[in-house]
Amino acid sequence: MKQYSTKGPDETFEIGYRLGQCLKPGDVVGLYGELGSGKTVLVKGIARAFGINERDITSASFTIITQYQTSPAFIHIDLYRIEKTEELTEIGIYEQIGGDRIAVIEWAEKAEGWLPEDMIAVHVQYTGKNDREITIEGLDEKNRDNI
Repeated sequence: MKQYSTKGPDETFEIGYRLGQCLKPGDVVGLYGELGSGKTVLVKGIARAFGINERDITSASFTIITQYQTSPAFIHIDLYRIEKTEELTEIGIYEQIGGDRIAVIEWAEKAEGWLPEDMIAVHVQYTGKNDREITIEGLDEKNRDNI
């Protein structure tokens, strides 16, 4: 487990970017935190590591799963609008995670018990107006030190 403190969106984005540089095909990243805590900013940083422009990453209003044509494929899943675990099957979440893809899941708590045990869990917590504490669990020691 590794903890980081950030003092604004730019620092949160940078943590995401450095995390993205450590990911490999098959990795699943689950993001946990309150509404507005910075999960989407982290996703934008992770996506930037794959060459995706941050303006192309949005919070899911109606799009729950977005796949980007990168190598490896980058999948952004936002479960904010999911109300029942049965909906996870309906949206095809299981076909989107693992394999040769990298999946990043916002609101991962809505799929608790359904996600891989070796998932990388990222918890984002408010500590002040723009300040956040970010805890990353599940990365091997070598990669943790690169963030």
